[in-house]
Amino acid sequence: MRYVSTRGRAPARSFCDILLEGLAPDGGLYVPEQFPRVDLKALRGRTYADLALELLSPYMDDVPDLESIVRATYSARIFGSDEITPLRELERGLYLLGLSNGPTLAFKDIALQLLGNLFERVLQESRQTLNILGATSGDTGSAAEYAMRGKKGIRVFMLSPNGRMSSFQRAQMFSLQDPNIHNLAVKGVFDDCQDLVKALNADAAFKARNRIGAVNSINWARVAAQMVYYFKGYFAATSSDAEAVDFAVPSGNFGNIYAGYVARRMGLPIRRLILATNENHVLDEFFRTGRYRVRRRVKETTSPSMDISKASNFERYVFDLLGRDGARVKDLWRRLDEEGEFDLSRSADFARVRDTGFVSGRSAHADRMSTIRWVHERFGVLIDPHTADGVKVGLEHRDPLVPLVCLETALPVKFAATIRAALGRDPQRPAELAELEKLPQRFELVANDAEALKRHIEAAL
Repeated sequence: MRYVSTRGRAPARSFCDILLEGLAPDGGLYVPEQFPRVDLKALRGRTYADLALELLSPYMDDVPDLESIVRATYSARIFGSDEITPLRELERGLYLLGLSNGPTLAFKDIALQLLGNLFERVLQESRQTLNILGATSGDTGSAAEYAMRGKKGIRVFMLSPNGRMSSFQRAQMFSLQDPNIHNLAVKGVFDDCQDLVKALNADAAFKARNRIGAVNSINWARVAAQMVYYFKGYFAATSSDAEAVDFAVPSGNFGNIYAGYVARRMGLPIRRLILATNENHVLDEFFRTGRYRVRRRVKETTSPSMDISKASNFERYVFDLLGRDGARVKDLWRRLDEEGEFDLSRSADFARVRDTGFVSGRSAHADRMSTIRWVHERFGVLIDPHTADGVKVGLEHRDPLVPLVCLETALPVKFAATIRAALGRDPQRPAELAELEKLPQRFELVANDAEALKRHIEAAL
């Protein structure tokens, strides 16, 4: 499999090349030259590890001993059971896909545990080192750090918006004392963190000199790994490959739902991908109107991991929407940088949005609070605020004749203050995390300045 850039000016590369590279040299994101089609009948009934191996092999065909890496990752030792992503039926036709059984209790573990093992193996083969630069709005950071902690030849520099995560999320990251983990709290919002990552990746000399790699969903391996659980959820919710399914997905950076789009392109019978946003509803505005308009001010909400205005993976989707015209994508993102928006509403390209399966909606604080209460009272199930956003919007688009699978994104314990406000009690937390917030925390406060960040990273190496 070869990979090309969404900006159209970088040479095609192999998977192992792009695994360690992050952004393409032209500033674009890597995507596969084509999406392989699958035989659903041959996949039904497979274990999660078997399913992952079958689906990932075409994308990762140059990885040494991929099978052992996949089986070591998707195991009961890491995820609590061989089921990995169990499906819970709330009522007839309404399901919750459990994605939060990994070490940090969030769906990001599913991809990042694999990414950590891929990095380690490829670096061992090439006898290289890697300095990972990432940005997090909450869950990516801890999942990446738990996946990379203690791994030989790897350092992690994780940017997070200072004061913008839940206390549990902060403690999960900042309590890690491993010498290869560096937590950097940025004076700004998540979009600032993400812009810094892109700015440092765009400096080719800095990137090459310091062996900079990526764990954010700009890394294609993240998307590929997340695609697997759409197949797993589909097979668990249906008995026939002729059935169609809707998926409801809380979306901030567009990586989780883009993985569903990839699964659909591979032949999974997804009728609709229901995108849910919070008060920062940039993506919902696009799918409703064709106008993509970045907000100057990101609202701080009770679903903080979705407090994002610039969705990185959206560029991959637009690349396909525009017929894989890299020059047009480059021009749109230039306009986005200069003017803060672009508008496809009058373009024939926007008319194809519905053909790609997307519909959207938005949720606000009162919505997620009432949804948390409703799910708990009706089904005896506790969900986190991001999952609640997905359930709320999913139900708005629900067709009683089509199964609706809502993607869980994290366990409620990560957002105890919101659960307490909704239900009047704290969510249950695992015994091993009982005193998490009381552990010593280690982080450094840094300015929202690319040049200062470069100096900080090079001083730490």
